[in-house]
Amino acid sequence: MEYTTRVIPESFRGARDDFTLQFSMVWDQIKAPLIVPLLRLAVAVCLIMSVMLFIERVYMGVVIILIKLFGRRPEKRYKWEPMKDDVELGNSGYPMVLIQVPMYNEREVYQLSIGAACGLSWPSDRIIIQVLDDSTDPTIKDMVELECQRWASKGINIKYEIRDNRNGYKAGALKEGMKRSYVKNCDYVAIFDADFQPEPDFLWRTIPFLVHNPEIGLVQARWKFVNADECLMTRMQEMSLNYHFSVEQEVGSSTYAFFGFNGTAGVWRIAALNEAGGWKDRTTVEDMDLAVRASLKGWKFLYLDDLRVKNELPSTFKAYRYQQHRWSCGPANLFRKMIKEIAMNKKVTLWKKVHVIYSFFFVRKIVAHIITFVFYCVVLPLTVVVPEVEVPKWGLVYIPSIITVLNSVGTPRSLHLVIFWIVFENVISLHRTKATFIGLLETGRVNEWIVTEKLGDALKANKSTKAPKKPRFRLGERLHVLEILTGFYLLTCGLYDLAYGQYRYYLYLFVQAVAFFIVGSGYVGTFVSHS
Repeated sequence: MEYTTRVIPESFRGARDDFTLQFSMVWDQIKAPLIVPLLRLAVAVCLIMSVMLFIERVYMGVVIILIKLFGRRPEKRYKWEPMKDDVELGNSGYPMVLIQVPMYNEREVYQLSIGAACGLSWPSDRIIIQVLDDSTDPTIKDMVELECQRWASKGINIKYEIRDNRNGYKAGALKEGMKRSYVKNCDYVAIFDADFQPEPDFLWRTIPFLVHNPEIGLVQARWKFVNADECLMTRMQEMSLNYHFSVEQEVGSSTYAFFGFNGTAGVWRIAALNEAGGWKDRTTVEDMDLAVRASLKGWKFLYLDDLRVKNELPSTFKAYRYQQHRWSCGPANLFRKMIKEIAMNKKVTLWKKVHVIYSFFFVRKIVAHIITFVFYCVVLPLTVVVPEVEVPKWGLVYIPSIITVLNSVGTPRSLHLVIFWIVFENVISLHRTKATFIGLLETGRVNEWIVTEKLGDALKANKSTKAPKKPRFRLGERLHVLEILTGFYLLTCGLYDLAYGQYRYYLYLFVQAVAFFIVGSGYVGTFVSHS
């Protein structure tokens, strides 16, 4: 066997060297007067935003500790007495309660949700179950209607309501449901999304707060995740949401009597809902919209941390991405629409307005998303290539570490997964940041509403199969270009730092790049074959 040596022409090598030299010269010319000042400005802005988020997290941490130490339980802050039978009035002494269960093609969970709603303990003639079915699949609609008829045959006062369009999506369905003639007799309305399963005593634990405290417009329960152990992605979600409930909601309820309604597992005083203007579909966070408007009317909200309602986390990455887009874009868009209205409001105190505008919206819904991606996945890696720009250690290590600890204490059982949580949150922050800007600029997919897919018992059925089929690889569904491109950017910066850097950022950059590649390749979350 003869081997031949391939000789690269001198002209080609010369052209390559000339290009490298020209690029280097151009880079040197724009680096000092343009790149360095801009990057220093970006670092300064990111550090300011980091400090804002740090102060917010520390403040809420201090408040939640004081709440726990001094035991300011809801029963001590508000009047609460169990509902009792009245011999003279009979069941008419109990308020009339409407239960709304909105759903859309919920094949896997409709029986669980309807069953849980019908299983609520309350005088049978003082409760109405309203199933608001927006399903477009005729087969699923028939199954839901049949399930409602089955419960009606058992004596349950259940109404199956449909409409000929999906205008306004969930907000439109809830608004349409409130127009029914029988709702005029109701005092309160409890809302449960299709995957939520309240315990039978839910109403007995919430309604008394509304009955005995006329200033309370909303009572919100905590979510309990039945599939948190399904996969690593659901564990990461549990860590983030547990902080939201155990800290953000608790602090808002205890200090300002305001927090964002979670859209489900809550009970509204219908008078408060109507005074606030009812349901509106101008953003994808109709629940938060209603909560802000009701708060501006002077209504107080109460959060019950010890009352938990079972529900399901999205366990497929596709469903999770759509959910996070809605949860990030909606608040930013609502902030754009309501900032002037909040600032000009005369019914609430200046302190509460500052809390809603600065803390609730600006820091938590905008700054928190932007800083996570822009600083840790764009600006910081770029400082590797531009060593003239340094990031102080307090902004690089101390503040992020404290914020991470404060975020993770809500889920002690997952502390050993904190590294995975950090890199996963950084990856997801790509979509949250993009969605935030879409909401602020009110462009593109600002009003996109895609119902979060629920698996219910489908996943269990899939696991029980002896030889499950491997999901077919579909390029468009499994590959995510933005994540892959970001991964290559981080990898390039990491390799440059490994070769020429001095701060060893590459240790972080390589790990973060791998996380982006894994997510970008679609190998995250649960896979369920729908065939």
